[in-house]
Amino acid sequence: MKAIVYTETGSPSVLTAVDRDIAEPAEQEVRVRLVVAGVNPTDWKSRTGAKPGDKPAFDEVVPGQDGAGIVDAVGSAVENLGIGDRVWLLLAQHERPTGTAQEFTVVPSDRVVRLPDGADFDLGASLGVPAITAHRALTVAEDGPSRLHPGALSGKTVLVAGGAGAVGHAAIQLATWAGATVITTVSGPEKAELASAAGAHHIVNYRSDDAVARIRELAPNGVDHFVEVAPAQNAELDAAVAAPRASVAIYANNGGDSVSIDIRPSMVGNIRYQFVLLYTVGTDALEAAKEDVSAAVAAGALPVGDDAGLPLLRFPLSRTADAHAAVESGVTGKVLIDISTP
Repeated sequence: MKAIVYTETGSPSVLTAVDRDIAEPAEQEVRVRLVVAGVNPTDWKSRTGAKPGDKPAFDEVVPGQDGAGIVDAVGSAVENLGIGDRVWLLLAQHERPTGTAQEFTVVPSDRVVRLPDGADFDLGASLGVPAITAHRALTVAEDGPSRLHPGALSGKTVLVAGGAGAVGHAAIQLATWAGATVITTVSGPEKAELASAAGAHHIVNYRSDDAVARIRELAPNGVDHFVEVAPAQNAELDAAVAAPRASVAIYANNGGDSVSIDIRPSMVGNIRYQFVLLYTVGTDALEAAKEDVSAAVAAGALPVGDDAGLPLLRFPLSRTADAHAAVESGVTGKVLIDISTP
């Protein structure tokens, strides 16, 4: 089979195509013939390493956490999946040497989820990191739900920072599906159109509007919950528009690696700051997210593509390096790798 690998950290140029034998699944594993893979910022960040000269976690790495395809083989102890099942994957390469940038991948069965009827492989490959992260970010509030379903966020106002990104897009869709009033902040008209297509009720251009005044106008009682991508830039704004006992879920560090928070307004408001990293959220959170995201997909609540506010940018497997470069450059939309035909 064809696989994309790297043996040293660095730029996309370290990614090379190789031929590898197709691996057999162990008793608790599943082998999937991949149709489409998704590329996320975490993929290129792992590829570059924390600092120049870092060694990869394994001698040879096939990148890619997300993907969708068809179950090709199952281990002897796997009971909930069968050959021919259409599935989506999450954390395929977490603590493992091989991920989804290859024609076949073998993963633990708990990282394989049936793709609901009517959902295509593009959608399946777009879930994983973005949707699970968004789910976790929406379920950490002290006064909020631990599970998402229609009505779970009724009466709540959610502010999604950077609503045109993949996680922001999923957060808008999941929060809307769960009944929240969703406000999102964007940097310009093009991203405003994407956020609107995703289902945001209100859109604030933080470059042209007085963001605090506009959000306070839209949410006079304050924002109950924040899905925050740029805490260094937005800490002051978040504190200024937060409702009492609001939660700020921080899932990225866009705009800076440190954040300064004024203690008094946060203390007076009893604001909770919750950092979110998919890889350490724990089994219970992952299982809840898998179930709720699948339910949202089955309900048609998580579409992707131009009409849904998340343009798809496609590359063949042989151009995985270009796909990584596109994500690393901050391209708007979801980057997918076409691997095989269904």
